[in-house]
Amino acid sequence: MKITEVKAVYPDYRNVVPSWRTHFWQIVVRIETDQGIVGVGYGGGGVAAVEVVNKHFRELLLDKEIATTQDIKEAWDHLYSASLPYGRKGIAIMALSGVDLALWDLLGKAENCPVYELIGDRKKDSVRSYATGTDVEWYAELGFTAHKFPHRWVSDNDISTAIVTADKARNLLGPKALIMIDTYMSWSFDITLEMSKSLKEFDIYWFEDVINPDDLAAQAELRSLVKPTLIAGGEHEFTEYGYQEIARTKALGLWQPDITWCGGLTSGIRITEMGNALDIPVVPHRGGEVWGLHLIVSSTCDNLAEVLPGTKGGNKDELWIGEPHPVNGYISPTDGPGFGVTVNEALLP
Repeated sequence: MKITEVKAVYPDYRNVVPSWRTHFWQIVVRIETDQGIVGVGYGGGGVAAVEVVNKHFRELLLDKEIATTQDIKEAWDHLYSASLPYGRKGIAIMALSGVDLALWDLLGKAENCPVYELIGDRKKDSVRSYATGTDVEWYAELGFTAHKFPHRWVSDNDISTAIVTADKARNLLGPKALIMIDTYMSWSFDITLEMSKSLKEFDIYWFEDVINPDDLAAQAELRSLVKPTLIAGGEHEFTEYGYQEIARTKALGLWQPDITWCGGLTSGIRITEMGNALDIPVVPHRGGEVWGLHLIVSSTCDNLAEVLPGTKGGNKDELWIGEPHPVNGYISPTDGPGFGVTVNEALLP
């Protein structure tokens, strides 16, 4: 089938609090073909990424034939090379992620099979999910046995707040639950060491995004100092080339590529294969969304998927119709063709 149109849009998000992280500046990419089959994908980078797709990637993709996964990989390599002067990381790769995912969705629909079948043999029936957010009481009610809470460092009092939050999570979820902390680049080297000591009794599975993600040497040093807690990260890294540097420096004990940012599924597969060869666990960032979930069930990714339920009674935009939701702490992709979701047209401009 031949590509006849490529278009990216920035959704008209409705439920927006004063933080870009509410919707991560995500874009929707739509690819049409001469056979009437349409693929949709999800990328990052906001309105800037929309311009990259519509003003550059589109002209490179028109009239391209897509019949196999190899065609998708070749398209990825072509777009990556064409955007090298201004890309390699950041917005250009976030834009490429949306295009790549739309191509995988397109091929799945053409083959009338879910994307996970295009990736390989399915290895997991369902995936243990962990709830990221602040409403741990609700997450316990929903049956989650794994939870990640955010903790930004602001003042010295934040050691005590971390202890209180970890204690609450452990008491509510039980001794066998996984508890993780997302610092979102706000902890220093010394704060991470202090937190490791102060939180030791709570058996924290990982500290995520400690210090600047570019300071790989410091993260590598921390790995041995905070054991058995893992130093996790990688959501702010891009493509297998960026992960090659993480691998070289041994900076992280657990990798977290975001499939809608790191270069899409094509890049996610390459990163996962690299991690597997090095015996490094891979847990995609926001892996409970369909874009990561299909990779998890048909790859060597760990049996763990992140979901963001929000808070009980809270409102959130439902951009993707048909997206699966966790039941009793486990989640599975649907068997529909492609990624199994359609975009909510009411949220598109």
